[in-house]
Amino acid sequence: MNQDITPAELKERLAKGEKPFIVDVREDWEYQEQNIGALNIPLGALPDRLEELEDHKNDEVIVHCRSGARSASAKAFLQQQGFTNVRNLTGGIMAYNG
Repeated sequence: MNQDITPAELKERLAKGEKPFIVDVREDWEYQEQNIGALNIPLGALPDRLEELEDHKNDEVIVHCRSGARSASAKAFLQQQGFTNVRNLTGGIMAYNG
């Protein structure tokens, strides 16, 4: 199983100019308060918006939320849908900001 990604690792990759595919599964209002440029699909909307992610089925997909719980659910769901390389941002945006 794929290892999740730490905030430090993600920050380092973004600082190097990498553009990983990131999905923010928080609610829209949370995304408006602060985001790291990810695609915002709230966890509850994920099943209905799966087609937006289809092109990334075999790519690395990083999911994040506020603390890591919702994105863990999103990771499990995406893996069940056949996504092969889903990584959860450990600790979510709170750890990323920390």
